[in-house]
Amino acid sequence: MADGARSDHPAVQKQLDRLSLLSPGRDVLGLERISAVLERVGNPHLNLPPVFHVAGTNGKGSTCAFLRAAVEAEGLKAHVYSSPHLVRFNERIRLAGTLIEDEYLAALLARVLDASEDINPSFFEATTAAAMLAFAETPADACILEVGLGGRLDATNIVAAPAATGMAALGIDHKEFLLSPEKGTPTDPLVRIGWEKAGIAKPGVPLLTQKYRNNVAQAIADHAAATGAHYLPRGETWDAAIYEDQLHYCDDRGKLKLPLPALPGVHQADNAALAIAMLRHQDEIAISEAAFRAAMGWAKWPARLQKLSPGPLRDLLSETAELWLDGGHNVNAGEALAAHFDSYDDSSIHLITGMLANKDPAAIIDPLRSKIASVTVVPIEGHASHAVGDFPETEAPISSAANVASALKAIAEREPQTVLIAGTLYLAGGVLEDNRQAPD
Repeated sequence: MADGARSDHPAVQKQLDRLSLLSPGRDVLGLERISAVLERVGNPHLNLPPVFHVAGTNGKGSTCAFLRAAVEAEGLKAHVYSSPHLVRFNERIRLAGTLIEDEYLAALLARVLDASEDINPSFFEATTAAAMLAFAETPADACILEVGLGGRLDATNIVAAPAATGMAALGIDHKEFLLSPEKGTPTDPLVRIGWEKAGIAKPGVPLLTQKYRNNVAQAIADHAAATGAHYLPRGETWDAAIYEDQLHYCDDRGKLKLPLPALPGVHQADNAALAIAMLRHQDEIAISEAAFRAAMGWAKWPARLQKLSPGPLRDLLSETAELWLDGGHNVNAGEALAAHFDSYDDSSIHLITGMLANKDPAAIIDPLRSKIASVTVVPIEGHASHAVGDFPETEAPISSAANVASALKAIAEREPQTVLIAGTLYLAGGVLEDNRQAPD
């Protein structure tokens, strides 16, 4: 099943099983099928509340979390479409602040599949159509869409007139899709990635971006100009910086002095700043400074440098030990982890990791190398994943375990102070489920 989609609700699982038989079984990029599917169900994407559309390699989910927190802190209601889910499929569709109910989800999936069996939509296309139906049928003040893959050809890019678009941090990922040869596209890999993600730009709509290297920024600027979008890069029309333990934000509307985000990791200040910039450069909903201040503490994004609470897995360690969880799997994620743990002693972190076979284990190992006390490799249930021999050598011992619980039990005998579980989000979702911390 694509993305490991499953549900403990029989009616939802019936539709997910049906979708697995109908869909091509892999991500398929392009807007032709999603256009056809949406037309069959009444074009709900034309009847959404103001849309905030976010692309990026790392940080787009966190940016969406800050957008939602700011909207809700203002007393408004927000829909959110995100992917992948961690434990329950319902996490992908949040209606006016609440995860979609099973019965409604099952009915929506059935409507989409009944209308589009002959189109054979991909998993993501069908679920995007279901989300659009839900968003059009449920009142809210804003709609936050996280791009699934890339931007230009992603199914969420069917929305023609968002209130604002944003681009988070960029890196090399999903090479088999985003770097496939295509006439007229940039040849430099990172420039191509930026160009693909800038495809969410729309005529007359602000495109807010983080800072990128010059040739990447130029490609995005050129694409925005050709599209007719209002290109608003960080460092020119808006900017932000951490100073004296506060987030200082400024643009042509003025300055904000805000608390640092409660979400761990210095990079979260960048994601928060992008969300603020998106909201301050549109005119469809108004967000106050008080709401931005509250959003810094309200925003939640599971499995991104999350310190786990007491539960069946966490309780395998001593009360004084820290157990962290992160779903990062590329170089940007590895660097963010290294920055977060920079103040920790060398050789103090016991790493439990599981990496899909199409990812590079060095992306996590290399940035953390000096901090690692041990590495334990676990398999990813239902997915091809790297074995111990695929990981780069370290001075720390490396071993394997059947699962995370077994790895934690073995590590606990060494009386660790810090344990980090990092790798694919499929691993992170299993950890949250086993620790009884499913997102709500």
